[in-house]
Order: sequence, then C-alpha cells, then structure tokens
Amino acid sequence: MREHAPRRSEKTQKSYASYLKNLKSFFGNKTLSEITSSEISAYKVSRYDTGRKPATINRELAMLSKAFNLAVKEWEWVRENPVSKIPKEREENGRERWLTFGEEKKLLGQCPPWLHDIVVLDLHTGLRQDELLSLTWDKVNLPGKRITIEKTQNTKKSKTRTIPLSNAALEVLIKQNGKKMPGNDLVFFSIAGKKVSADSLRRVFGKSLEKAQIENFTFHDLRHTFATRLAQKGVDIYKISKLLGHASLRMTLRYSHHCPKSLRDAVEVLDVDYNMTTVEEKWKVSIA
Repeated sequence: MREHAPRRSEKTQKSYASYLKNLKSFFGNKTLSEITSSEISAYKVSRYDTGRKPATINRELAMLSKAFNLAVKEWEWVRENPVSKIPKEREENGRERWLTFGEEKKLLGQCPPWLHDIVVLDLHTGLRQDELLSLTWDKVNLPGKRITIEKTQNTKKSKTRTIPLSNAALEVLIKQNGKKMPGNDLVFFSIAGKKVSADSLRRVFGKSLEKAQIENFTFHDLRHTFATRLAQKGVDIYKISKLLGHASLRMTLRYSHHCPKSLRDAVEVLDVDYNMTTVEEKWKVSIA
C-alpha cells in the first residue's frame, strides 16, 4: 500500500483499501510462508459464507496476488506466489438490468436537478461513471454535436472515442454551458466547484432510486440501458461496441439478443429472385 498503490489510479487505490480490510482480517496474523494455497482456498470459502460474489472474491485475490508478485520479484521475501495456484472464480457476467421508460420517468422525477442532468446525459451517451464526472469542456464540441472521450488510467483498455450527441444530450450540455465557472473546465461540478465525488453520486442516486421505488439498479446500469435501447432499435453490435468503448466485441455480445431486427436485415440482403418473381408471391403460391 505504501510502495505500489500510490502509482495506481485514485479509483484503484480506493479499491485496494477496501479489499485490504478483508484480507487483513483473515491473513493479518500469518507470516508470508504461512499463506498457502489451502489457506487461500479457505479464505474463498469464508467470503462466500458472508454472501460475497465471485467477482468480489476475484478482485480481492487479484490484489493479494499482486502483493505476492512484488514480494517475489522486487523484494525477494518469498520464492513463489501461492495465489497463482488458485483458479479464478467463475463470474456471473450475465447481469442485465436496464430502465424501462416508465422507470426512467419515475427516477428523473425524484432526482435533484444536478443529478437529473447527469442521468439524462448518461442515458444518451453510455459513458462510464468516471468518464462522465471527469468530462471537461475541451472534450465537448457543441456545434459539431459530439464529445470525445480519451484514454485514461481508469479506461486504459479503451481507445479514444467520439460520441455523437442526441438532441436530449445536447440540451443538457447547452444548459451546463450556461453554468460555466471561470477557471473551471468541468462540465459537472459540486457546490464547491470541484469534481463530483463518486461517493456523493452513489449516495444521492441511491436515495433517488429509493424514492422512485426502483430496485436492483445501479448507476452503471444506465450504461446498460443506453446499449440495450440501441440494440432494441436495431443498431448493430459493432457500432454499439464503438460507442461504449469496449476493448473487444466479446464484451458487447451480451446485447446481441436484443437485435432481432438487425439480424433479420442482415440475412435479407441475401434474398435474390432467381425466377423473376418476388419472395412474397412465391410464399402465396406455396400456401395456396
């Protein structure tokens, strides 16, 4: 935490601090040589017993593995990394939750004005939370109706991408442009003129969901809503992937079953009338 964590992003440092509490409570009284593969397996069982999900356990063990790699390669405290012998847990990546238009109306009705505009922009751009909160005016082109998201530490697997703006998204940004503060290039900012913290956003968003009586929904699901609605409207997976900034199409394929019209359009290009009669006429003859 003193030597490695400070070189990572602020988000990663916060994650490390959270994971460390659980790791220390289990392994804190052991020497490195006592942390064996069997002990790590026992840790996994203990975490499942407290209701933790596979993804959480994998991330905690990834931190422990990184610590052991440093202990082996840089500090020469131990000879091997026992975490490397433990298979990762299979994660449940099939979570699909998006807002219906009715839920969207109820949620927006309970959001304070500053959050209302953030939610609307996310529903129309699919930005990651930090991309949204870190958005600056030099990345916004109002006349060109587009924004540019550049590769950062927190989006290191993504490439720089340009996102066209819908009318609703453009309206939000025009409104925010009228609130610009001298010397502050942030599109969204707190009362103190600082970047809106993830904790504040999560807290107020949670209260708004509660008031709107919407369950099993997170801020990240706004991004899922953006992608799902595009798929349902027949936008092809390649375009959705580019808009989301996914590193590979495999990450976007979760939305493919929402694209029946797009898939039908794809095969209809193969229809050729070899006998100079329409497919529709052939169908009528076949059922006559």
